[in-house]
Amino acid sequence: MSRTSLPSLLSSLRLTPNLPPQSWYLVAGVTLSSLNRPNDIAHVFEYAIEKDGGSAASQLAIARRLRESLIKAAPIGGLPKSINALFALKRVTPQSLLDQPLEYSPTKRSLELYDVPTSRILQRGQTFFDQIYGAVSKRVMGQMDRSGTEDLGITARLMYGYVLSNTNLLNPAESSFVLIAGLIPEDGHLKGALNNGASVAEVRAVREVVVRLCEAYGMTRLGEDTATGWGCYSLEAQVYTDFGLAEALATAELVDKIMLIYDLLEQER
Repeated sequence: MSRTSLPSLLSSLRLTPNLPPQSWYLVAGVTLSSLNRPNDIAHVFEYAIEKDGGSAASQLAIARRLRESLIKAAPIGGLPKSINALFALKRVTPQSLLDQPLEYSPTKRSLELYDVPTSRILQRGQTFFDQIYGAVSKRVMGQMDRSGTEDLGITARLMYGYVLSNTNLLNPAESSFVLIAGLIPEDGHLKGALNNGASVAEVRAVREVVVRLCEAYGMTRLGEDTATGWGCYSLEAQVYTDFGLAEALATAELVDKIMLIYDLLEQER
């Protein structure tokens, strides 16, 4: 995608109907990180500052929220992509909008790491995980525990506890938008956003932003007969599309059927 066409695309994405206020740059930034286009995140930041950052306080909030979205994208898209994205963002961020080591932390993660009992953080993460996965949360976590190494479940608990469930900068719905943005090029995390308080219209709007960015960067649908659908979409995302977003996301019974499909596929392998 050319640098000259990106501002026009961002302008259009910012005005996507039903997209929650101050969320477009989070979704765009995480999607570009997932697509491994870290340098273009700088344009997202600069455009957000230009259009939405009137005061110094609002500019600082944009910078912090965008950085937090890229931190929360690390468990989804991989730490190397978040590292590249954050350093690319730092290069264009004024010194006054950077948080320095050993100074005030808006997320309070350093405090949580050293001064808060681990059990409390892990319980918060489990609550957040249960909220996202709803009726199938125990099954999903159990499958990770039985993946051949219990360390997969432990890793998930640590990520949800210390990274994803921290809502000091991004609320639960916005955190779910980060998951959607990070996973739609690869998977999908749509129902969890509803479980965290987003509306169907908002989820559709977030998904539209991500898909339009994927298209702009050359991702194509693999074909109607391909289970992975868009680029690297998983079966779960395709099932949501086939059944209709509102019905699929609002019905726990359908999620159970999706998990049953996964179970059957695993048995056939």
